[in-house]
Amino acid sequence: MDCNENLLNYLSIGMILAGLWHLYRHKKYQTCYGRHMEQTPHAKLVPARLAWFLQESPALLVPLLLMLTSHKPSSVGKMLLLGTFCLHYFHRTFIYSLLIRGNPLPQSVMLGAGFFCSVNGFVQGHYLLHCAHMDERTSDVCVYIGVLLFYIGMAINIHSDYSLRKLRKPGEAIYKVPTGGFFEYVSAANYFGEILEWFGYAMATWGLPSLAFVVFTACFIGPRAIYHHRYYKKTFKNYPKYRKALIPFLL
Repeated sequence: MDCNENLLNYLSIGMILAGLWHLYRHKKYQTCYGRHMEQTPHAKLVPARLAWFLQESPALLVPLLLMLTSHKPSSVGKMLLLGTFCLHYFHRTFIYSLLIRGNPLPQSVMLGAGFFCSVNGFVQGHYLLHCAHMDERTSDVCVYIGVLLFYIGMAINIHSDYSLRKLRKPGEAIYKVPTGGFFEYVSAANYFGEILEWFGYAMATWGLPSLAFVVFTACFIGPRAIYHHRYYKKTFKNYPKYRKALIPFLL
């Protein structure tokens, strides 16, 4: 398969516009799932573990399928960078989804997330396998800094998810104040870690597709971090006043 740059540009711009639209309509979307969800009598719900497994797996399977069907040899650098993307979604698909203790997700939310993961998996996979010129950037310090930021962000994300799970006993569905790690600085340490991951990934791969992904991610989970922060401050009277919503010491 040859590089289809026009298709990648259209899809990437579409991701950016979708992220900006979500940012514009964020109040409506916060009530679709999770702790802020408004109960609707006829909504079809999917158990959290099954929903997360089904919606996240396309972002892993599509790039792997592109690797297996590609007849064009790819450089080690490209494969390693695509491997970082796949590593995140391997964790999301086979580890995070099996450990989560959240509430059921509406079927519409699961399908929407699955569609995005399918498109994004294709965009990132096709870009790195067929379009990116990584051989020209092997000595670029931005690649190494970006990869380092990715793994730091992933470590923060995984540790924060672990801290959130520890707050609940088996069968519990209540919310408590998270502590430890980056939760000492922000209310949504898991979201901060994920945004840092994809910022580092975008720095390392240096292309419109990865830029579109980090913009979409920030627009999608950034407002949710602020809603979580407001929820904690409203629900818990002794919530730490110095703690920010998403970015330590800033926001």
